Amino acid sequence: MNEIYEILENIFPYTWIEYDFMKNALIAVLIITPLFGILGTMIVNNRLAFFSEALGHSALTGIAIGVILGIFDTNLSMIIFAIIFALFLNKIRRKKAIATDTIISVFSSFSSAIGLVILSRGGNFSKYSSLLVGDILSITNLEILYLVIIFIVTLTFWCLCFNKLHAISVNEALARSKNIHVNLIDNIFVILIAFIVMFSIKWVGILIINALLILPAASSRNLASNMREYHLFSVLISLFSGILGLILSYYNNTATGPTIVIIASIFFFITLGISGKVK
Repeated sequence: MNEIYEILENIFPYTWIEYDFMKNALIAVLIITPLFGILGTMIVNNRLAFFSEALGHSALTGIAIGVILGIFDTNLSMIIFAIIFALFLNKIRRKKAIATDTIISVFSSFSSAIGLVILSRGGNFSKYSSLLVGDILSITNLEILYLVIIFIVTLTFWCLCFNKLHAISVNEALARSKNIHVNLIDNIFVILIAFIVMFSIKWVGILIINALLILPAASSRNLASNMREYHLFSVLISLFSGILGLILSYYNNTATGPTIVIIASIFFFITLGISGKVK
């Protein structure tokens, strides 16, 4: 880790890394961005971009339920609601009675509206407005430890279930013929997405968390010729966007999350041009 600090200090020869909150933010970025880069590849493959966005918006409802029930830790109510919401939405999505994006948009709008109505009663929404853009500079050592645990769990799941997830995304009927428990694997995956999205919202922000999940993977898909490159490029783009966005936000005194999204968006447009998909 000291070597990384030295390299960054040579590029940006100021004292930003001497601050403890910046060190914690950098460590968090080094954990969160690869995590998002990995998850984003399968989210893009399975066309679940709207799904993760709906989960982000449902955070408001989860917090509102926690407030109503008098739960001291609203993060707990947010995560529990998101998991239930994800499973319910996934079940409806799999029935394919209506276009998937239509179903997800309806649920996203509905859950957001409920949360906003409840939290805005009496003009108290201002205390929750920070969740819209997040604040990674406020992350603590204990929260970083939680992120490390989540990262390990995610990698373990990925190593054990990636081939099955990929088979499901390519051809669900073929996956079933290979005795893959499609519904179980799919539900575990959406629960993992729900948990990570909810746990990260405090630092990333409701409005932009979906962008951080989708943009690196979408950029990588413009460049990659195989699955290994797809994951590698996604993680690298996510990492670079996170580190550069963090540093630029410090010097420009801007919100970190949106700054990272701008960098990731620039990468997407560059890779789109390189791929020749825009003519």
